[in-house]
Amino acid sequence: MYDPELFMPLPAEEKSSAEIPRPSRTYWQDVRARLMKDPLAVLGLIVIVIILAMAIFGPVFSQYEYDAQDFMVSNEPPSFEHWFGTDMFGRDLFVRVMYGARISLAVGFLASMISLCIGVIYGGISGFAGGKIDNVMMSIVDVIYSVPTMIYVILLMVVVGPGLKSIFITLGISYWAPMARIIRAEVLRLKSEEFILAARVLGASPSRILFRHLIPNAMGPVLVTLTFSIPGAIFTEAFLSFVGLGVSAPMASWGVLSSDSVGSLPVYPWQLFFPAGAISITILAFNFLGDGLRDALDPKLRK
Repeated sequence: MYDPELFMPLPAEEKSSAEIPRPSRTYWQDVRARLMKDPLAVLGLIVIVIILAMAIFGPVFSQYEYDAQDFMVSNEPPSFEHWFGTDMFGRDLFVRVMYGARISLAVGFLASMISLCIGVIYGGISGFAGGKIDNVMMSIVDVIYSVPTMIYVILLMVVVGPGLKSIFITLGISYWAPMARIIRAEVLRLKSEEFILAARVLGASPSRILFRHLIPNAMGPVLVTLTFSIPGAIFTEAFLSFVGLGVSAPMASWGVLSSDSVGSLPVYPWQLFFPAGAISITILAFNFLGDGLRDALDPKLRK
């Protein structure tokens, strides 16, 4: 028999106790909230913003030009007039470090954007196609990845000549290969999921499945890899400029400034300390941010 007492409405107190206290948030809102709770990641983000602001606006508002020579004040130590001191030509090191940040950061961001565009498309197609196409495409990646970056640089120096253009082309050729591997692995993992099967059943085209479903859902590891690739590109540019294969004078990058000051290290150590310190701080800040992003984007750590 039907018992009305079994179907009595809940009292207001029990209804309120069943409410979910946590506000509803999207995935990316949750990522941002967890990232902001990581003090090292926030510190890295703040340092990166400060360095970017100084690189963009610092030389504009400075009273010194990055290439202005004044032999009357050559090799001066840091002071209130020249915060980082001067080099052998009397050029203000503070302005040159800020100007060098433009080149070093431009190389890092451009190389990362190239790796993002080429690597994501190439790796996505390889993982989605599978079979022989995947084997051939990944064999090409293995060949590119196995050749040292210095070989690309030397060959491009012969064809293009030394300078910033050669660095951009070199990093563009070699830096997308690791990104392609990562996005391929993610696509291989995701293409057997139920939402991809549902898209196939609904008649979605392969290009729509790849660019609207697979790649957006694989952007977590891609963003982490992108964050870590920027300091790698900055360090590569610094190394190439340090050995004389980078930008030409009077342009200044952090690698050029470090290379020019090595000979005077025992006498004028500040000339190496500041550009080398800028490289170290920038790479450390990006690593802090990358570690924070990796933890924030991991759904297993979500509480």
